[in-house]
This record gives sequence, C-alpha cells and structure tokens, in this order.
Amino acid sequence: MTEFEMIAKTFQGLEEILAKELIDLGANGVAIGNRMVSFKGDKALMYKANFHLRTAIRILKPFLHFKADSADEVYDICRKVDWEKYMDLSDSFAVDSVVYSEDFRHSKFVAYRVKDAIADYFRDKYGKRPNVSVANPDLTFHIHISHDDCSLSLDSSGESLHKRGYRQEAMEAPLNEVLAAGMILMSGWDGKSDFVDPMCGSGTIPIEAALIAKNMAPGLFRSHFAFEKWKDFDRDLFEEIYNDDSAEREFEFTIKGYDKDPKAILTAKRNAKAAGLLDTIQFEQRDFKDFEPVKERTVIITNPPYGERLVEDNLLGLYEMIGERLKHALIGGEAWIISYHYECFDKIGLKPSAKIPLFNGALPCELRKYEIFDGRYNDFRGGDRRLKKDDLPTRRSSTLRHKARLAEKQEARDAEKPFRKDEERKPFHKTEGKKPFRKTEGGKPFHKSEGGKPFHKSEGGKPFRKSEGKKPFRKTENKPFRNNKK
Repeated sequence: MTEFEMIAKTFQGLEEILAKELIDLGANGVAIGNRMVSFKGDKALMYKANFHLRTAIRILKPFLHFKADSADEVYDICRKVDWEKYMDLSDSFAVDSVVYSEDFRHSKFVAYRVKDAIADYFRDKYGKRPNVSVANPDLTFHIHISHDDCSLSLDSSGESLHKRGYRQEAMEAPLNEVLAAGMILMSGWDGKSDFVDPMCGSGTIPIEAALIAKNMAPGLFRSHFAFEKWKDFDRDLFEEIYNDDSAEREFEFTIKGYDKDPKAILTAKRNAKAAGLLDTIQFEQRDFKDFEPVKERTVIITNPPYGERLVEDNLLGLYEMIGERLKHALIGGEAWIISYHYECFDKIGLKPSAKIPLFNGALPCELRKYEIFDGRYNDFRGGDRRLKKDDLPTRRSSTLRHKARLAEKQEARDAEKPFRKDEERKPFHKTEGKKPFRKTEGGKPFHKSEGGKPFHKSEGGKPFRKSEGKKPFRKTENKPFRNNKK
C-alpha cells in the first residue's frame, strides 16, 4: 500500500515516548515536534496507530499544504479543493483550528472560513450545503497555521484517544489515561515485577499498567474511530487488525490499587471490570500510612493530591508521610510520583534520581523517581545496584528534539566563523589600540566630569539636589514643606 504523511498529537513531555511507540509499530520517517510526532506509513499503519498507541491523543492525515496571509486567502484556497474526494453532500462535518500567527488573530474565525469554503463548494455544485455538526460529525477537518504555513488534515481518530472506553465512572480530578500510560512507559516497567498504586482513585494507573503488562491494545474498548466513516475505509483490513491478539501475553506478577476512600475502590473495580481486568488487579481500601513493607521488588507509580482541585487538610503532612512509608516499606523498590508543588516534593525527604517535566491538564508538574535502598547511598551506588544513567528516562534537557537543535547549531558554527570576531581583529567591544569604550582617552571613567568629581554633584562639590546656600528642596526655611499650611 502507498505510504503517506501522518501526525500523532500528544501532551507536552510525552513526545519521546510516543516516537518510540511509533518506531516499534513500524512507522517510517519519525520526527519529533512540539506536542506531536510526524511519521509516514500506509493505511494499515494508520489503523494500528489509532488502535495500539498508548500516548497519542489524535492521529491526523494531512492532505493539503499551502501559504496564506489572511483568513480570506485561506477561504479562496480551500474553495478550490475537490472536497468530494473526502466527503459526500449527506455527510456532516466539523472544522478544528490551531493558529500560531500574528496575521491570524482569531483561530475560530479561520475555522469558520474553512467551513464556508466547504459549504460553498457543495452549494455551487448541488445547490445544497452539507450539515455542520459540532457534537458528532461524520468527518472532522483540522487546519493548522504557523505564521503563513497552513496545512489541512483529516482527523482519523474522532473522539480523543485518551477516551479508551472502559471508564464507567470517575472520581474528582481523574488522571488522563494517556498521561497515566506515559508515566508507566517512562518508568520502564514492563510487567516483570509487582506494581502498586497506593492512591489509585478511579483506578486509571493500575488499569493502564495491566493493559501494558498483558500487551493489550488500548483501543479494544472504543466503539468507533473516525476513519470508519471515510470513503476509502477498508473494513476487512481493520477487522484483521482488531482481531489479532497474537501479541498479548500472560502476566505472572501482581498489580494492586489502594485508596482510603471506599467509593474510589468501588469505582475502580467497575472500570477494571469494563476493561476485563478485574481478575488481574487487586483493589483494596487502605490508607497509604498503612502501606505494609514489600517482600519482592515492587514499582510504585502514583498521583497524590496537589491541593489544586482536590483539597487536602494537611497537604505537606501527606507528602511527609509518603516519604516516611517509602523509606520503611519499599526497600529494594522504586517509586514514581507526579506532583505540582516543589514544597510537596521537599517534604518527601528523599533524593530523586530522575526529574521529568510533564503537564497534568494545564498544570506544569514533575514526575520524580525515587530508588529506595537499604544502608548508605554511596554503598548503594558502589554495589551491584549501581545506578545506570542509560536506564533512566530521557530528561527534557537532553531530549531528541534538543539534541537535534544542538546539532544544527554545531553545523552552523562549523560552516562559518563566529560573527563577533573578524579574521585578524580583537572582539568588537574594544578598539584596536585603545582601552574599553567605557573610559575616555585619559583613562578616567566617562561618568565623571573633567575635574574628577562625579557628575551628580555641582561644581562647588555639593549635591545637585540642594541649592547653594539652602536646605533640601522638600523643606521651607523653617518648617517642612508638608506642614506648611499657609
């Protein structure tokens, strides 16, 4: 099948994990961008990307690239598109827009102009306009504008891919499924040890961990994808991908989810049952402070309250308790904790071996890794359990995208000499034979007068804020200015 360009959207901080997922899936030309990864593949790969990717929220298929400086110009270009390649008059549609440009101040207005172009195309040809549907359109088009570069894409996913389909209920401030899966993949947990979330809430992290441990596709529980309504939809090909469970595997360890709220445990069990994983995950009502010491190597990944949307009576005390339990009950294991406040991390009282910036919704958070050992830290590093930097997840300061930028700058430096120096001259901020420009020829600083006194004093040596024979200007001869009522 013919390969074409695609874009996988994700949350900031998960780009590298998504790129690895795409490479493992067989994608070509994988390139990391800001909150997205571009790649190439055929129709089968597009179906697999929607069905298998854990850290993608949307898969777009671009079909038109052009340049425009105004919304009217966007309309004129879109009016000429042969829209019948993608939809019929009977299909409903919607248009989403993302704009990063000073020329386009209103992203919604750009979306309206694209809608008008599509509607006017069909009206001119058939005398009727297709319906626009915001809630449940048959097709969704996406226009992206950066400066004057514009691209039109078809949305192959429909509803955001974080909506797996297994969540029946949710507690307050639930963790996004894509973020939960990204945290687990960043930790490197591969289902070959025990796993615990001691503050599981509605069970999102344990359920995503179980899907990863058994290598089950996250799209198994979705009712539909947007590409199923496309003109070129290959039903037989998609059913083959959907029914292929050859990569699924057995899980020999345990996954546990604890929470002190009995309602949260009931909700988590309902969600796990909907995912067919209730037998794989052990949910139990238990407070973190009652967390018992583990006997085997265990990985903890959890999302404690931040004090933003969930109110905790003693937030700092909660994190102090978390640190105390980790030190005494998780020896030989590791814990990954995401939070919003640095003060909370400080109260844990442990030295993290990794810090990864992530966004939980609009909140800029950090995911920190804590390795719990018995004895002195230096002994831990010097023994068989020596920390290996290569095994740690990629930090934002050394991401693939950052490395690419450094390589580009190095190539530019190799191509031409630094602009601040000539071939035979000294740096530009000095003259050939003189002292720095901040001093006069005589060697005295420029901010002093010829007589050597500072410029802010008069010739007689008194400060300029006072007259020659009078007191400061804020007072009269006898009384302060403020008290002179007459």
